Amino acid sequence: MPTEQQIRAEAAPGFTHKQVLEILAGLMLAMLTSMISTSVVGTALPTIVGTLGGQDQLAWVASATLLTMTASTPIWGKVSDLYGRKLMFQVALVVFAVSSVAAGFSQDMGQLIAARAVQGIGAGGLAALPQIILGDVVEPRERGRYSGYIGAVFGVSTVAGPLLGGFIVDNMSWRWTFWICVPLAVVAFVVIQKVLKLPFTRRDTKVDWWGATFITGGTTALMLLLSLGGKEFGWNSGWTYGLGALSLVMFGLAVVAERRAADPILPPHLFRNRTFVLTSVASLLVGAAMFGALMFLPQYLQIVKGMSPTGSGLMTLPLVLALLVSSIAVGRFVSRTGRWKIFPVVGMLLVGLGLFLLSRLHVDSSLLLVGVDNAVLGVGLGATMQILILAAQNAVSRADLASTTSGVSFFRSLGSAVGVAAFGAILANRLTAELISLAKAAKLPLNGGATPNLGSPEVIHQLPAPVLEIILEAFTRAMSAVFLVGVPIAVLAAVTALMIKEIPLRSARSAAPATAADPAAPPVTVGG
Repeated sequence: MPTEQQIRAEAAPGFTHKQVLEILAGLMLAMLTSMISTSVVGTALPTIVGTLGGQDQLAWVASATLLTMTASTPIWGKVSDLYGRKLMFQVALVVFAVSSVAAGFSQDMGQLIAARAVQGIGAGGLAALPQIILGDVVEPRERGRYSGYIGAVFGVSTVAGPLLGGFIVDNMSWRWTFWICVPLAVVAFVVIQKVLKLPFTRRDTKVDWWGATFITGGTTALMLLLSLGGKEFGWNSGWTYGLGALSLVMFGLAVVAERRAADPILPPHLFRNRTFVLTSVASLLVGAAMFGALMFLPQYLQIVKGMSPTGSGLMTLPLVLALLVSSIAVGRFVSRTGRWKIFPVVGMLLVGLGLFLLSRLHVDSSLLLVGVDNAVLGVGLGATMQILILAAQNAVSRADLASTTSGVSFFRSLGSAVGVAAFGAILANRLTAELISLAKAAKLPLNGGATPNLGSPEVIHQLPAPVLEIILEAFTRAMSAVFLVGVPIAVLAAVTALMIKEIPLRSARSAAPATAADPAAPPVTVGG
């Protein structure tokens, strides 16, 4: 195993600001490719489901990707130690592009979900490796200003994806929502080949396949429970208890496997690091609150407000602009002062406020009000997401950089997967209950278009006025429940962030903490 000094020499070869920007441009382009794919599909999802059918499988189109991305994220970090960051990053791009082509050719929901699952494997690499590579070339103190650019990528993809998705659905086949990312992936591959030149010494390490198997198994069982519970089987049923028990057993075996592995995916000593544990928990909660809101908001805009996919994409602009400004401003402040703790605390409180405001929307709420609510949400997300990873990286040694970064990314992805599945189940169950209640009150029979399998927004808005009125009100009430559930999750994330001990960010003249288990150890000065 290389010494700490050797790892530091390999990871921090002294890049200039111009070189860092060139590397960052390649990483951002690849991240943009992955993130646009998610937001494009979010806008086009109602049309896709209306064409292929399978309303009850809607959440799985997103959840399948999040599931495999979650399970593969820590593995990408480990194999990059074996074969190099650049090679693994390019492999992730190829996997992502090929599966995107397959998703576009899907003939039914089963094929689409399978392709999206493979797509998530590539997305796992594109989620973890940019943060690891950035940690290799830039020290935490200087990393603050660059994290704002990464936040900007999220903002651009959030607005570009829905706009592209809306334009494609309005003017082309929905299949292009998957194919549009392929040329972007090719360009990203070429740019990274040209600009990313990291020195690499292969480490004598092995991939912890047992840990990967048990982590994947536990996550899969949990996702099945959240996605199918209340629909395919009752919450108080043998399937519920069986899947819950299986999830607990698999996660328990994962703990055992990680403790025994020679080179574990998630080293046990990281869980003795208070900062790693708290940033991981906060990231999990952030993922749940964020994706639970962003994935289902386009449905409110298209179904309830009758907007086109393009129009619903434009409605994300206030969120994106707020996130962009917030992320860059916070990144620059953190880089200048080295202080960061206040931002995830205040940021998640703002996320909670934004979700609460969204939960109070009605059928006749103005689009201006929707935009303001989105902006509040965007400010909070921009102040939070990158800072949590930065705090975790700052609290560990360079030897644990890849494991720490991929670990925190893993928990955020896990939160996203659980959030989408859980919120999707809440939406479906609440929608069914509200439809039955409102139909009974209006003395209208539940038939055809008034069932939970509603079809595309266009089909819904062609229904008779009495039925349409019931569906819009029921969907609004169901969406309100989804947003309201996100509020305590966001508040809990803020409380978790408040418990993190603020360690001033290291600069290029200070070394990593003495041990991963003792992040509070005073920095050791190196160099002149």
